[in-house]
Amino acid sequence: MRFLTAGESHGPQLTVIIEGLPANVKIDIDQINQEMFKRQGGYGRGRRMQIEKDNVAIVSGVRHGYTLGSPVTVVIKNDDFTHWKNIMGADPITAEQQENMKRVITKPRPGHADLVGGMKYHHQDLRNVLERSSARETAARVAVGAICKSLLAQLDIHLYSRVVEIGGIKDEGDYDLTTLKTHVDRNDVRVIDEGIAQKIRDKIDQTKQEGDSIGGVVQVIVDQMPVGIGSYVHYDRKLDGRIAQSVVGINAFKGVSFGVGFKAGSLLGSQVQDPILYDDEKGYYRKTNHLGGLEGGMSNGMPIVVNAVMKPIPTLYKPLASVDIKTKAPFKATIERSDSCAVPAASVVCEHAVAFEITKAILEEFESNDFETLLSQVDARRMRNKTY
Repeated sequence: MRFLTAGESHGPQLTVIIEGLPANVKIDIDQINQEMFKRQGGYGRGRRMQIEKDNVAIVSGVRHGYTLGSPVTVVIKNDDFTHWKNIMGADPITAEQQENMKRVITKPRPGHADLVGGMKYHHQDLRNVLERSSARETAARVAVGAICKSLLAQLDIHLYSRVVEIGGIKDEGDYDLTTLKTHVDRNDVRVIDEGIAQKIRDKIDQTKQEGDSIGGVVQVIVDQMPVGIGSYVHYDRKLDGRIAQSVVGINAFKGVSFGVGFKAGSLLGSQVQDPILYDDEKGYYRKTNHLGGLEGGMSNGMPIVVNAVMKPIPTLYKPLASVDIKTKAPFKATIERSDSCAVPAASVVCEHAVAFEITKAILEEFESNDFETLLSQVDARRMRNKTY
């Protein structure tokens, strides 16, 4: 299974092609759009989210609500393109039009792909870089993940996400899955502890007033994962490694851990490893879940717990020093429309990035041309593991 996205931030649309989905997977377009709406929410988001209505259109690979087994193509229209047609259109322009082009960017923003991308592809207008490197592309990744979440739910595998920390304000609770399922979307910063939600909002507001931005930590949990997905045999088949690569591939994400994460570096082995127990009803299980549901690069049947850190968004309304690539003169960096905090939305993106990697690993593990065959094989594996 793989996918390919195309499109620029202010272009006419985002397009994603997904190859390798089984035939006969039920697709609910309303459920996909609900996930898209969640990505657009969260306290601290900018005006772009008030302009775009990220409703998806499926234009291939699905008939009458079920996948065909052929590539699925999803389109997300950019409503704002009407104001950018002369700037982002595909038609050739004259030298005079090029000379008078509005919104040309020659002042790269620190922390973005602007300067390095311009040097790599030899662009003289850095808009050619930032339009594709923009986090707008994550809308396409959420669309892919939403389809994957639908497939996984039909296999009784479920994903949840939450915000653990924003700007140093932490949600310290050790919550069970029931609490996570019922509480995470009760507030617009996606924390479980309602007592810190307003503190976080105040912190975001203060940061915005100061012309700065703020980052944080998010968490994704995968429940009911079958045992043995992934492999210890080769480094590139380890499930945790594949999840980590996908998560760090999200804009502004700079680190990933599992279970207790980096705390493991300061704990004893006896405090980190999870004792193995056995029950006639459920088979093998772990007394604790410090390792986050992964051992030897494989799922061990416990919930998979993924932690990820997002840096503050580098577009600042109090811009840092930069250098004009045309004149080489020092300037303050260009300001593009941006969020002051996108951590709540990023938790949704992270959830869907993990959903894709989980789905990909599942489809590699089992025969997956047809969903019913896939379901029967997953059920058979669960039964076999239970009686091992």
